[in-house]
Amino acid sequence: TYIKIAEGLDSFPEELYTLEDTLEVLDLSDNNLKSLPDDFDRFRKLKRVFISNNHLDHIPTVFAKLKSLSMIGLRNNKIKIFEENSLPLSTRWLILTENQLTKLPESIGDLVLLQKCMLSGNQLSFLPKSFSKCTNLELLRIAANKFTTFPTLLLSLPKLSWLAYSGNPF
Repeated sequence: TYIKIAEGLDSFPEELYTLEDTLEVLDLSDNNLKSLPDDFDRFRKLKRVFISNNHLDHIPTVFAKLKSLSMIGLRNNKIKIFEENSLPLSTRWLILTENQLTKLPESIGDLVLLQKCMLSGNQLSFLPKSFSKCTNLELLRIAANKFTTFPTLLLSLPKLSWLAYSGNPF
């Protein structure tokens, strides 16, 4: 149910597909991966995925097909591209700190189960209006970005109780 591989991988290990019916947690942090295969959604029971400290430049859109996936950790990659509808609606934790994001998709507002969202260390200057629909959000880190004004839409989030926003121009 759980696999961690940190061996400097340059490509996705196809041997993992032998666990496609049982794997729930996959940690491929600390490798050299630039992408995931298009058929990554074969891991139907996957609940948590960690691919931090790699070389991804985009959020893999195949994640949207993983209906059980609730925790996604992509810290310290080179992510610039976050396409619309690339995450499953089951997402509860999203960790994208230390990447190169300049904007979030409007579809992030569809993640109504989102509780923890970590976006520090990017190049964000605004949050999409749809972000106000993330009414279950409890923790948000937007520190060390490029916000010139405080995103006031955060004031309408009823469960937001922990907010980190230092290190922005405002």
